[in-house]
Amino acid sequence: MDDRSYIIILYDFYGELLTDKQREYFESYYFNNLSLSEISCNLGISRNAIHKSIKLIENKLYFYEDKLKLYNKSIVLKDLTKNLDEDIRKKIEELY
Repeated sequence: MDDRSYIIILYDFYGELLTDKQREYFESYYFNNLSLSEISCNLGISRNAIHKSIKLIENKLYFYEDKLKLYNKSIVLKDLTKNLDEDIRKKIEELY
């Protein structure tokens, strides 16, 4: 898995822990594929400030995963449940 895909997955797990402004920067950059210059122009702040914010956000997401390991646990849980009865597996998958 490439870094971009991984950071987006981490955002799915931990995005709610970010501020509204951080989520706006992240989504503009990763989901809307805007360049740093486009984001800075749209929001009226410097390109460097956007760059620093994106790096800070990425570091936070890596930190959260390092401490909480929710993504890692979800992979393990999926692996453990793959051989269970279909009904039981679906009920467990609904929990995560």
